[in-house]
Amino acid sequence: MKLFPTGHATHPQWRMAAGLVLAQLRAQLALPDYAHAPTLGLLYITDHYAADAQEILDHLGAELPEITDWSGTVGIGVAANNAEYFDEPALSVMLCQLPSDQYRVFSGVAPLAGAEMSGFSAHTALVHADPATPDLAELVAEMAGRTDTGYLFGGLSSGRAGALQFAIGGNGNIRGHGAARGVFSGGMSGVAFGEGVRLVSRVTQGCQPVSRERVITQVEGNVLLQLDGEAALEVLLAELGVSLAEPHQAIEAVRATLVGLVDAGSDGIRRTGDLGADVLVRHIIGLDPTRRGIAIADRAEAGMRMSFVRRNAQAARADLMRICAEVREELEPEEQTLATARAVAAGEAEAAPHPARRIAGAVYVSCSGRGGPHFGAPGAELQIVRHALGDVPLVGFFAAGEIARHHLYGYTGVLTVFTADD
Repeated sequence: MKLFPTGHATHPQWRMAAGLVLAQLRAQLALPDYAHAPTLGLLYITDHYAADAQEILDHLGAELPEITDWSGTVGIGVAANNAEYFDEPALSVMLCQLPSDQYRVFSGVAPLAGAEMSGFSAHTALVHADPATPDLAELVAEMAGRTDTGYLFGGLSSGRAGALQFAIGGNGNIRGHGAARGVFSGGMSGVAFGEGVRLVSRVTQGCQPVSRERVITQVEGNVLLQLDGEAALEVLLAELGVSLAEPHQAIEAVRATLVGLVDAGSDGIRRTGDLGADVLVRHIIGLDPTRRGIAIADRAEAGMRMSFVRRNAQAARADLMRICAEVREELEPEEQTLATARAVAAGEAEAAPHPARRIAGAVYVSCSGRGGPHFGAPGAELQIVRHALGDVPLVGFFAAGEIARHHLYGYTGVLTVFTADD
């Protein structure tokens, strides 16, 4: 297994940043442990470069003609293997060497064709989507249904000047693109992977429960009316210890509170008191004093479970370390060679990317509400990943919502690594 070359840089002028990234990529392409013939590029840029997105893609395509396929998007921040660039001009690139028959780039104008038509069967998919797309949750679920496993990973573009995505394939075009040059807005795009591309993926929560779990016993659309048979608004006020008689105090408390939803029988609040991977965190968008209800930013159904949650930096750090440890444990063989043991046990100062870790590359999509100050310092979130997972090739971005399996998440991180059996 070869490592995927990565490069990242920040500079007020995108051409200077691109030059720094290309220098890193070319240096790694010449190293024996890195892939020498990648064909798929993952490109993430901050919204400072959004106006130059087409020029950036054209430039990278011209400088790296061996890369026939590109996918990516824009975010308020981008991630690299040991740093994050949040609210500053930057780009992050990873070049993936995968069998050409084991992946397909798709977009809204060139959707993923079924196996009976294309001969390609999607097993999993990396997806990027515009948060303004109507019925986005249904679109994500429909896309998940087109894969054998139902597993998607990715996120929603978070550019302040409008969302955009990169999707270009084959000889510089995808069937159906027409004259399009690879930069799109609206809908969904990404890369579907075949069964031969092995992935390990985990979701990390960024919130902590502040109440016990309850069953939604009455709901109308997105308005929760009863929880465990009690008026939802009364339950909320009692849990927060506030009253509508003191509106300012109540409003402040409600603004800091979110709702964690989970289907019956799914992974809700764990015994440790943390949120399970199935919990979907949604905002409270209004109170209904007449019906004593709570309006949330999603539709719910009777029988679902819910809890009131709040963002919690300490819980987010602990959960991020937990999922990194789970990934490492899953990838470490029961019997290790001396080289593998040394690479896995290396301290942070010596933790250079190494094939013995069995991770060719990683994609990390984190909520834009988690970056920067939420973890205590600039770059702290990605430093936690490096400390817990080791220094591995990594790209990603800070999203307006995260995608994992067939769900849209909020305040979470989605870590996915490309690995191999050998």
